[in-house]
Amino acid sequence: MGQIISPLVATLVRLFARFITAVRGIWDGVAPVDKQRIYYANHASHGDFILVWTALPPPLRRHTRPVAGADYWLNGRLRSWLIRDVFKAVLVDRNADTRQDDPIETMSQALHSGDSLILFPEGTRNLGDQPLQPFKSGLFHLAQACPEVELVPVWIANLNRVMPKGEFVPIPLICTVTFGEPVALESGEDKAAFLARASSALERLSPDYEPAETTLDSTESPS
Repeated sequence: MGQIISPLVATLVRLFARFITAVRGIWDGVAPVDKQRIYYANHASHGDFILVWTALPPPLRRHTRPVAGADYWLNGRLRSWLIRDVFKAVLVDRNADTRQDDPIETMSQALHSGDSLILFPEGTRNLGDQPLQPFKSGLFHLAQACPEVELVPVWIANLNRVMPKGEFVPIPLICTVTFGEPVALESGEDKAAFLARASSALERLSPDYEPAETTLDSTESPS
């Protein structure tokens, strides 16, 4: 019975997400081809992975699993069933004091089995004024462990306005999911430099992104 119900619920969730958000996938510098990837995205809502998942074409969606915090999603039978059976998530314990399994090893195993992942390198939802919070180190370690897997930045726009924190009734708004040019770990590149570059590649996909103005030194003149 579960083999029938879970796919049905997944379909209903996708249809509901499209109905509320009219989500549109934009492929900017990368093609929607069926290859293994880590889609790393900004994080403002518990529904973020659903929108990325919904925006993927079916051949990609079938082999793409969200990475989710076990501490949140295993809190309750319905929530646990949804994340395990419907979305087939890779669950990681974000609490270093209580975890028994290494999150990087858990995610690496999913990648080595051939799955793609949806990952939120900020770690927690961004409810502040900055476009992005500092990235956790997981993306860097995954890039080291699985260098053959493409790292694709994904900007989710407007979902935080569809379901503001503390609200239970979604507000219909058009959302976009923009997939950007893949980022790769360069030979000899350290963690800080890579994470800064990966974060910048993601932020540039935001509709609100404004490039920093460059100023000329007083001794220089424009060419």
